[in-house]
Amino acid sequence: MQEAATGERSTLMKRGLIALFALAAAANGIYMLAAPLAWYGDIAGVPNTGPFNPHFVRDIGVAYLTQGLLLFWAARRLALATPFLIAVAIFLGLHALLHLWDVAAERLPMDHLIIDLPGVFLPVFIALGLAYWCRGERAGVS
Repeated sequence: MQEAATGERSTLMKRGLIALFALAAAANGIYMLAAPLAWYGDIAGVPNTGPFNPHFVRDIGVAYLTQGLLLFWAARRLALATPFLIAVAIFLGLHALLHLWDVAAERLPMDHLIIDLPGVFLPVFIALGLAYWCRGERAGVS
């Protein structure tokens, strides 16, 4: 009886955390699509990356909105969550590598690594951690 309750709590926690992650990604994407200039000015470090380009910001907004939708689906279907979370981690990881490359090539200052920590690097580890946590979910359990 207690084992079933623990499993149910774990499932709810997984779904809740993935849904929060989804909400953050989707909100960022919607903000980028709806108000690209405001997003460009509001996000720390973004103006250092080059001149404002509304089309480019919206392109990336579509990627973040897609990420949010994948994550919402993962929260709903835990048995299928791991591949979705890995896909999100790949996108986020490649994005983080691009930021590292720009610092290494001296296109961005070294302090950009600290600026990018919460919004660029940490989400990679969140996605990987959630993918690891959700591995082995079964269709009947989720």
